[in-house]
Amino acid sequence: MLEGKTVLVTGAAKGIGKAIALAFAKQGCNIVLNYRSNVSDDTIKEIEAYNVKCMPLQGDVSDFATAAEIVKKAKKEFGTVDVLVNNAGITKDMLLMRMSEEQFDSVIQTNLKGTFNMIRHVSSVMLKQRSGAIINMSSVVGVTGNAGQANYAASKAGVIGLTKATAKELAARGVTCNAIAPGFVETDMTAVLTDEQKSMMLEAIPLKRYGQVEDIANAAVFFAKNTYITGQVLNVDGGMVM
Repeated sequence: MLEGKTVLVTGAAKGIGKAIALAFAKQGCNIVLNYRSNVSDDTIKEIEAYNVKCMPLQGDVSDFATAAEIVKKAKKEFGTVDVLVNNAGITKDMLLMRMSEEQFDSVIQTNLKGTFNMIRHVSSVMLKQRSGAIINMSSVVGVTGNAGQANYAASKAGVIGLTKATAKELAARGVTCNAIAPGFVETDMTAVLTDEQKSMMLEAIPLKRYGQVEDIANAAVFFAKNTYITGQVLNVDGGMVM
């Protein structure tokens, strides 16, 4: 069903983004691998090992013009973009009363505006072909909030609103838009947490284990395959939010 499709994944150099790129490669999809700073040759080789094409594209999606260029290059190379996965994101955690304007703005700029930028530019491609799937990365803290993450929670809550509005606008042309809200997933981003913080997280997870990047990747493939699901937020969190 997905074989031969073109999938653009932002923030795909490592962690969840890389896992998503690999999951779609296993489905026979060609991958546009967006990254901000660097990506290893090994990652590209891992993807190409599934006999698909992988096009690495450097660029900061928080910049409107750069996002446009990413979509333009992807379309030029493959003729279309069938699936967009907005995974690029950053954290700059700090208690609200100590959070600087820069810490707030930079997280919103990457996580929320970056997602808007990519949707804005890819939507014209998908509307013209009357098909496509947009999958946005939210977070359980975008649903519940979290102390010390006012900027991150606001950005991820914004992604949920953006997802629902996009789904309503694009549905008539056969384009779906859904969001994934991961819980505690073992990545480089969560590795910086203290043992105490990790222990507290584990206590809040009914399944009593941390999520793996593959759990999120499987959800992304699920949304891409199901063309009658749109405007939804799927919590992939071991039961943290229910």
